Amino acid sequence: MRLNSRILNAIAALMTGASLLATSGIALADAGHKHGIGEPAKASAAKRTVQIELGDNFYSPESVQVKAGETVRFVLKNQGEFLHEFNIGTAAMHASHQKEMAMMMEHGMLTPTGINKNMSGMDHSKMGMAEMKHDDPNSVLVEPGQTKELTWKFTKDTALEFACNIPGHYESGMVGKVEFKR
Repeated sequence: MRLNSRILNAIAALMTGASLLATSGIALADAGHKHGIGEPAKASAAKRTVQIELGDNFYSPESVQVKAGETVRFVLKNQGEFLHEFNIGTAAMHASHQKEMAMMMEHGMLTPTGINKNMSGMDHSKMGMAEMKHDDPNSVLVEPGQTKELTWKFTKDTALEFACNIPGHYESGMVGKVEFKR
């Protein structure tokens, strides 16, 4: 069966729409970090380092105290057997980002235990995922046995969490509180 150009154009439009929906988490996360959750910083600007263990499916410690205006360097060690994320954001930002992470898992960009490095050089636009990547400044993926860092300036007191948005992890309790000291 041959498809005519109208049908092909409609399919292309639907795929573009799906791609925009899939990447809306990036736009929301970017808008959020610029409007209230803080900003990325250089490790040299941090006055304090906080070590966090990422396990299957927990963080230790479960909460972190910060001051408005403070820059914190997080050292994140994945002691578990699965890929985990450390993402600073609001509950609404995490809910949005979870959709993006599910799409990345569904399309093979992420696996339960790691990042599919074979997908990094591919043209994702052909798969309807042109903008899908994990490069938000408030987030880092940590593979099993690995250690990564994220340095963040908490610009103002706001309701924040750090969470793993890999499908099922947040729901299993892999979420912690950012508590502002007064």
